[in-house]
Amino acid sequence: QVQLRESGGGSVQAGGSLHLSCVASGLTSAMGWFRQVPGKEREPLAAVQIGGRPNYADPVKRRVFVSTNNAGNMLNLQMNRLESMDTAMYYCAARSAPINWEDLLRGELYTSWGQGTQVTVSS
Repeated sequence: QVQLRESGGGSVQAGGSLHLSCVASGLTSAMGWFRQVPGKEREPLAAVQIGGRPNYADPVKRRVFVSTNNAGNMLNLQMNRLESMDTAMYYCAARSAPINWEDLLRGELYTSWGQGTQVTVSS
């Protein structure tokens, strides 16, 4: 397992953009972003196999963009047109084994998780 460190959370104005970054302590095969609101299930946002094309969750795919670096140990997330419902704890996840593109958004398949970064959208 690798250690993951998220950064970039905080308070953001509604209508603005969010930029999060996740750095892994070692090489990964796939990385993803998920979020969770207390009392609700964890929700996938986007994930990508290093060197592959991202898989975006349908509810956010028109507002989210992810990118990785060539080293395969960083995943950035940009979310636009933020709304109050985007307030949540955002988590980065990674795995070292390859995964099918269709399974990228399945959180249970990831073996490493960051501690999360809180994002609060204010109007």
